[in-house]
Order: sequence, then structure tokens, then C-alpha cells
Amino acid sequence: MTIFSVQSTIFIRASVALLSSNGLKRFSSASSFSSNPLYPPPLPKTKKRCFPIVSDVDIGGVTIGRNDDDPTNNVPDYIMTRIVNWWKTVLFVCVLALAVDPLFFFIPVIDSHKFCFTLDKKLGVAVCVLRTLIDVFYVIHIIFHFITELVAPRSRASLIGELVVHSKVIRKRLFFFYFSVDIVSVLPIPQVMVLTLLSRKQKTSLVSKEILKWVMFCQSLPRSIRIYPIFREVTRASGTVAQTKWVGAALNLFFYLLPTHVIGAFWYLSAIEKKETCWREACAKITECDLTNLLCARGAGGDNSGFLNTSCPLIDPEQITNSTVFNFGIYTDALKSGVVETRDFPRKLLYCFWWGLRNLSALGQNLETSNSAGEVFFAIIICVSGVLLCAVLIGNVQKYLQSTSIRVDEWEAKKRDTEQWMSSEDLPDYLKERIRKWEYDEWEKNSGTKREAHLPSLPKDLRVEAKRIIYLYSLENVPWISFIDDDWLLNEMYDRVKPVFYWEKSHILGIGDPVKEMLIVMRGELESVPEYCETSRYSNLQIRLMKGDVWGKLLFWALDPHTSPSLPISNRNVMTLTYVSGFTLSADDLKFLAYHLRRYHSVKLQHIKHIFRCHSKSWRSWAAFYIQAAWKAHCRRKASKILQDTQRNLGATLYASRFVSKTLRYRQDDSAEFPSFPEMLPDKPADPEFSKKEA
Repeated sequence: MTIFSVQSTIFIRASVALLSSNGLKRFSSASSFSSNPLYPPPLPKTKKRCFPIVSDVDIGGVTIGRNDDDPTNNVPDYIMTRIVNWWKTVLFVCVLALAVDPLFFFIPVIDSHKFCFTLDKKLGVAVCVLRTLIDVFYVIHIIFHFITELVAPRSRASLIGELVVHSKVIRKRLFFFYFSVDIVSVLPIPQVMVLTLLSRKQKTSLVSKEILKWVMFCQSLPRSIRIYPIFREVTRASGTVAQTKWVGAALNLFFYLLPTHVIGAFWYLSAIEKKETCWREACAKITECDLTNLLCARGAGGDNSGFLNTSCPLIDPEQITNSTVFNFGIYTDALKSGVVETRDFPRKLLYCFWWGLRNLSALGQNLETSNSAGEVFFAIIICVSGVLLCAVLIGNVQKYLQSTSIRVDEWEAKKRDTEQWMSSEDLPDYLKERIRKWEYDEWEKNSGTKREAHLPSLPKDLRVEAKRIIYLYSLENVPWISFIDDDWLLNEMYDRVKPVFYWEKSHILGIGDPVKEMLIVMRGELESVPEYCETSRYSNLQIRLMKGDVWGKLLFWALDPHTSPSLPISNRNVMTLTYVSGFTLSADDLKFLAYHLRRYHSVKLQHIKHIFRCHSKSWRSWAAFYIQAAWKAHCRRKASKILQDTQRNLGATLYASRFVSKTLRYRQDDSAEFPSFPEMLPDKPADPEFSKKEA
């Protein structure tokens, strides 16, 4: 009875960890249990002092590697899918922003009646609102990216990606490299300038149009540069932006049409500037002509229609015979068609887009330029851009279609073989449908390739190094592997791990099946249900395994040299809840590693013994019964002490009677709920003897 009074505080604290509703809570501190031989002392030079309390439940899960300090953990798959979709949306918005910016060039319009320049107010407001919405969306992304990053560089075993919360040092680095570029690209300078020009009631200077043009060009550079890091993050996370060949071909075509739109918008603005240059030269020769009237007044004002009516005739460049006639060059078509005078936005947008597509596809061969340096340079840009874009478009589409076609052909051949096999075996329709769905989902998930198909062909040193990089972080979280410092033993372990993938609702192991391997989950969720979990009162015995968890009793079965050579039998059903990826170590591999660990690492055997106790089902069960017995003894002692003091005062007597009755009622309720609970404490399990030599 004395042991209960001495260690009652320890038992109460331990009951929080061992007897919680989910059975997965950690010990509050390893040092709190140092006085009890059941619990291990703190390990001095390891990352984790104590490991979770659910493991060796015949085929239960061991929550290993779920480090609360590591921000890459505890991120469910559906959240990672949403994050990847968010980044794809941001990439689409950035590309859309590049298509919206040239719309500012369509705001200036020529008034053909007054021979002056004005602004399309409705179009200006609409473009400013659209640009502002895109910038606000990207500001939200800047805040998100300033805090998190999509893919953890140290985890490359999955193409889905991981979420990383940045530290202060990384945030400072991102501030100087990405944050400054993003801020420059979202500055609302064009919106402020356009809205200022539209709101002024007096005449404004023609220089404002030039300033707006150069502001747009200056902002287009950072707005184009920011696409690359986003594209890199998306490809690192999901492998590719497009999931099908037609989507990929459409994206390549879109990136070809985007420069066409930009060239058409610049051609429209340059045509207005060319008209302005002609009117300025003509107005300079006429004394009565007022240059200030070239910008249409919002109030009353004069115009130069009488002076400029015949000053700038529209003549094709090849028909000009007199050098005094103003040559509009490649902008003659824009002035003759009237697109620079109309406020019909769809009309001038489509016409300018068509002009850019026609000349970009023809490599600018049909352009008749004047002797203006800027016009000639613009024609050269059209020619060079057409050559580069055509080469890139044809190369990308051809490469993408060929690579995808090869995979599709392999998939079609495999599908035909599967259909023939299912027909020859006369499988039922529901099973055929499940097989078809699984094969298609597996092919779509892996993009038609086997991720580990190239590893066996590598030499051992390269294969071990590759597996070390892929599986290092997850293997470091396994209890008895986390403190191994033998490079040879680690290399042997890395060479023996095998990746596995399970689709949703896959049945991995059933009750009565031998446990042949140990699975360490890298992504996804599994559910482990015992055979007696039939009613809701045992629902807390259902174990959900996630990233970093381990199921299988082979871990400590291999460590104990005195266990039976036959494989353990599972008393739990294990089924996947989502798509699961991980890697396995077979029973022979674990025996090999455990043998060398016991033989050449005898200094660590004491810690291995503590780990065995912490994760053994028999030791955990005995500890649970021991704590419950201690608590009941404590309650009986307290009730007995109160009963002895009942003669001292009436209040104490009433209090004692209430306490005793309540205690008896709780015990009756416990007996009714758990009638099979043993009244006697089970025998203490024997300590594992991890000897240096095999028995």
C-alpha cells in the first residue's frame, strides 16, 4: 500500500497519457518517470525523448515522426491539394494580368470630328477595376508566400508537395528577393494615372500618354519575372501544370497568343502616336493652328478641324511618290480601318489581335515600314518574336504530344491485356470495375510512369545515396533507428527499403493474416480496427494512422532475440482512407538490422530496452492495469480514512457518506460497462533481454 501513496502523483500524470480517450497522447515529460522502472530515462542526444504510446497493438499504429516542432507535419492530403490548386490559380492570375495590362493602350481614342485626342472613360474605369482586383488577389498571395512555401526541399519522396512554415531568417531572405519584386509589380501607378486623367476637367498634357506607356513597360518586367518562381513551385509540387495532353497543348497555344495580343495593343497605341506626330508637324506650319487643341477639351474650346482636314492624307507606303507626304508606314491600316476612332472595344480589340497574329505568324514579311527608327525597330521585334515563338510552340507541342502519346499507348496496351485477363478468368462485373478504376487512377496519379523504376538499374552507391535523400527524414523518426550513427548500417537500411502505394479504400491487412512487413506512412491516412471493435463503446480503439506513423509489430519483434521465428499474426483490420504512399521493411530486413544493432551497438541496448517497454502492448496493458489499481487503492484509502473520522463531527460524517456512496456507485457503473475487467493485477511482463549474441 505504501507504493501507491508514494507514486500516486506519478500515476495520475501517467494516466493522462496512457488512459486518454484516443490513446495517442504523449508523456508530459520523460524525466517525470525516471523513478519508475517502467519508463525510460531521457535519452541525452536524441531529437525525441519519448515516443507515442500506440504501436505494437499486434498490427496497430506507432505514431512515429510526428514532431510538433516540425511544420511540415500534420498537413492532410486534402489541404495540400487545395494549396497546390491555390498556386495554380495564382499562376493563372499572373498570366491573366499580363493580358490585362495591354488594355490600358486602348484607352486613348481619336475624335475624327474635332481632330483631337481623348480618352475612353468607360474602358478606362473598367480596366482600372479589373487591374485592381487582380492586384488585390496577388497581394493576398504575397502574404501567403511570405509565411509559407509549398514544397519542403528535404522531402522528395512524393510529388504532391509539403507545406513549410518559414522561419524568420527565411522570411528576411524572401523579403529582399521576392517581396520587393512583387511590391513593384502591384503598385497601382497606372490606375492612379488613368483615373486622374479621367477626373480632370481641364485640358491635360499629351505627355501623360507617354508616361503611362513607359510605366506599363516598366511594370511588365517584374510582372513577367514573378511568373517563373510560381511556375517552379507548381511543377515541384504536382510535377506538371497540365494533367492532360490537350490542356498542355492549349497552354502552349495561349502563351503564343499572348504576345500577339501585346503586339496588337502596342500597334494601336503607336498608330495614335503616329497620327499625333503628323498633326504636330502640320500644325507647326500653320499660324492659326493651336497645339493645345490637339487634346480634346472637356469643356468649351476650339478645334483644328479646319486646318488639319487635308494635312495628313492616308496613303499606302508603296504609293507615296512625294517625299513631302507623311508616311504612316505599318500604321496606315489602323488609321484607314477606323479602329483608332471607335469606342467599340470588342471591335478594336479583335481587329488589333488579328493584325498581330497575322504579322507574327508571317514573321513580319508583309510589313511596309517608313524610315522611322522606332517603327523599324518594332517591325524587327515582330519578326524575331515570330521566329522564336513558332519554334518554341512547335517544339513544346511536339515534345509534349510525343511523350504523352508514348505513355498513352503503353496504357492502352496494358488496359487491353487487363481486359483479356479479366474476361478469361470470368471475374464479376463489380470486381472488373474496381480493377479498371484502380489501374486508371494509378496511371493518372503517377503520370504513366513508375517513380521507382529507375532505381534498381543504378549502381549500389548511387542507389543508396538516392534512397538516403528520399527516405532520410522519415527513417530518422523511427525510434530505434533515430540514434543509429553507423554509416554502413544506415546504408544497408536505405538499400533495403521499398516504396509502396495504396489507393483509397484499399484493404491492406486482415485479421489472422501474418504480418510480413513494417510500413512507414509518408502520405495519406489509414485506419486500424481491432476484431472486437463492434460497438460504439470501443470506438476509441480505432486507430487512425497518418504521415510519420508506423504499423506492424515487426519493429520490436525483430529487436527481441528470443521471439518465435514465425511471423506475428494480426488481430486488426487495416484499410486506407485516402491515397497512401510510404515504404516498407520486410521481416528479414528488420531481423538483419536488429541483429547488427544488438551486436555492434551494445551501448545503446539500455535505450532500446526502454523503447521496447514504451511501445510493447503487454507492457502498456500492464501499466494501464497498474495505474487503475493504484487509483482504486487510493480511493479506498481515502474513504477508509474519512470513515475513521466520522465520530469527530456530524459534517464529516455526512461528507463521508456521500463520498462512499458516490464511490460505490461509480464502481457499479464501471462494472456494468466493463463486466469482463479483471479484478486482479496481471503479471508483470518479463524484461526483454537484448543480448549481444544471438540466443
